[in-house]
Order: sequence, then C-alpha cells, then structure tokens
Amino acid sequence: MSAPDGSPVGAERSIGQLFASATADMSALVHDEIALAKAQLKQDVKRGATSGGAFMAAGVLLVFSLPMLNFALAYGIRTWSDWNLAVCFLLSFAANVLIALLLALIGVVFAKKAKKGRGPQKVAASMKETAGVLQKAKPHPRPELPEDRVPQAIEAVARSSS
Repeated sequence: MSAPDGSPVGAERSIGQLFASATADMSALVHDEIALAKAQLKQDVKRGATSGGAFMAAGVLLVFSLPMLNFALAYGIRTWSDWNLAVCFLLSFAANVLIALLLALIGVVFAKKAKKGRGPQKVAASMKETAGVLQKAKPHPRPELPEDRVPQAIEAVARSSS
C-alpha cells in the first residue's frame, strides 16, 4: 500500500511532499468541481430549453384559438341581447382592444422598472469594491513564539523559505 505520491504509507514524508500532495489533491478537487458545475449547467440548459419549447407551443396554440373565442363571444352577445350580429362582433373586437391596451400598460410599467433597476451594474460595482478592499488588505502579523515553543520542523521550513 502506498500514498498517492508513491511513498509507502507510514513512512515519514517531508513538508514539501505533503504540500505537493495537498496541492495536487486540491487541484483535482477544483477540476472535479468545475466538471460537476458544467454537467449541472448543461442539464439545466437542456431543461430550460424543453420548458421554453413547451411554453412556446402553448402560446402558439392559444394564439390560434383566439378567433374561436371571438366568435363565441360575439354569438354569446347575440344570444343574450338579440342585437345585430355585426354589433356583437364589434363589441368582441372592442373587448380584445381593451385587454391588449391593459397588457401594453402593464408592459410599459415593467419596462420602466427594468430600465430604472441597475442590477448588473450594482453587482459589478460591488465586486470592484470587494476587489479594491482585498488589494489593500495586509496580512496580520503573527505573534512571536517563545524560543522554547518553536517546533524544529517550522524552523527548518522557515530557514528553507528565506
């Protein structure tokens, strides 16, 4: 049995070997996380496309069924009021125009709100602010350990990194 770097288990490994092993493991973990995120994104896009297609088909079916609704409304008005059929069709058209105007008004209100909202710009500004803070950050000084408490391994690493 051996460790991932080929050294036997139980054998003492240097700090450099341990660091190299940890770095390799972290790199593999990051690559696996990226692959998982890509797979999940691909699956979400596929589901979104299927959902969009279904909504599109429902919208097309609804648009093609509107003339039937208009005929039903006109003949219903004729049945209840006994008015001329042409007047009933004009009332049906007027109802459609009123509904279209109401939907257009709702669309204009939401478009104005969307134009006022600066969501992506706020996120970008926040990220720039965070980056600025991180660039100005300085590491905290570490307290000095008494000479008798400094382990030999830390001394060796400190000497080798100087």
